Amino acid sequence: MERVTYKEQDVTYLQNFELNIYEGEIVGLLPINAYGLPAFLHVLRSNPPLYYGYVYYMDTLVNSWQGMKRSSNRISIIGGQSSLVEGQSVLSNIFILRPGFKQEILRMNLLKKQLQPFLDDMNLSISPDTLVEQLTAFERVMVEILRAVVAGSHLIVLLEISTIVNDSEIARLHEIMKHYADNGTSFLYASPHFEELLQICDRAAIMTDGCIVKVLSGDQMKPDTLLNFDSEYDMRVRRTLHIWSDDNTQKVVFEAKNITGQYIKGLNFQVYSGECLVIQNLDNRIFHELIHILTGNEPMAEGTILVEGCAVKPCKNRKMAVVLERPGKTMLFKPMSYLDNLCMTIDERIPGVWMDSKIRKSIRLEYSKILGDDVFDKKIDDLTDIEKTELVYMRIMLQRPDIVFCVQPFKGMDMAHRMRIRELQEMFLVHGIAVVILTINMADALSLANRVIQIKENTVLTEYEQKDFSKLPLTVPWHSLYHTGS
Repeated sequence: MERVTYKEQDVTYLQNFELNIYEGEIVGLLPINAYGLPAFLHVLRSNPPLYYGYVYYMDTLVNSWQGMKRSSNRISIIGGQSSLVEGQSVLSNIFILRPGFKQEILRMNLLKKQLQPFLDDMNLSISPDTLVEQLTAFERVMVEILRAVVAGSHLIVLLEISTIVNDSEIARLHEIMKHYADNGTSFLYASPHFEELLQICDRAAIMTDGCIVKVLSGDQMKPDTLLNFDSEYDMRVRRTLHIWSDDNTQKVVFEAKNITGQYIKGLNFQVYSGECLVIQNLDNRIFHELIHILTGNEPMAEGTILVEGCAVKPCKNRKMAVVLERPGKTMLFKPMSYLDNLCMTIDERIPGVWMDSKIRKSIRLEYSKILGDDVFDKKIDDLTDIEKTELVYMRIMLQRPDIVFCVQPFKGMDMAHRMRIRELQEMFLVHGIAVVILTINMADALSLANRVIQIKENTVLTEYEQKDFSKLPLTVPWHSLYHTGS
């Protein structure tokens, strides 16, 4: 992409954007903020009309500001949202449903024989007849990569893939990427954490405000290089790192006793008042089942959940709350006003909230000092992503539970958004509300944690106190905070 400027409805999303990726290269992309990232991916694959600039694919000019015949580039983008067709088998998704497949008579046995060498190449023990919905998250990503390779994609884009697959699977993914890179396939690996890019990338491009501001290579590929780009976030994390107590003599506000389901087997853990506990699930099936249990969407086969020593049904007790992944999209009700969204969980604390306009006016007055007064007059759709997140967190703050479970809170967020989420979680902790971060990848969670519990296959638990965080893998973001003497 050469000097690309791209606009939509007179809004400039890419400005003088330049990026080169060579054959067989693995290039990192570090978005300091999310502005322009969707537009970049759109331009990369779909070749929409440009305000200025040129796009080349396989040494061929495929898009220009001067106008030309455009068609989509054979580039695959793999991220949190699966592009596989559910209800169909792995074989169908890889061969039959891919663009360019023209066989009118399907010879399934022949197609299976053609697929098997690819599966062997990736060391995947998946039956070609396996339905997409039966795949694990890691297998799904592997099938998408395999489909891209079979379809002839010379460039594969991976978006925040570490929020989908766990640490050990990331190592396998990197091996497969290197294998295909050696055979000429190129990769663009996008992640908000430079530590992750350093594990696999030859070069890394830093993107902010719809522009590539720096391309790092060689000796520049080291963590210290980025201090100038995220110094504000780094200083804030370091300033608040040691303010939380690791004293487990505090009262237990939450206890899971022998939680058992289809994949969870006898899960036990405790959470203390004002503590931040990170639960890293290294088994995706356990991760999703635990979320369903905590939200009350799936019953436990066995076990008890206690809040302040009393057995409760998840999410039918206002003493516990759950912030879902991407809460701005999943936890707000568009037909309702901002104030009604804010107040919807406090009727137990303030029974007259729906009948007494003076109470709601008082709440607006109090929280406008934190949220700003103008947001109360906006429709939900008109709020920014950060404003939507603030609304969800402040609703829970009004509810005043004893414990909040946050599901992958930093996934898909740019630096400004991650910083604000961290501040909101700190607000809970300051008020004595325990915070439990449920995650697949540590991401920013380690910078706030008092304890880490890793849940492996068969519900095997490994626990780390803050003093033991230096034993975690060096590739974990914010690991450097816990080096001796840091």
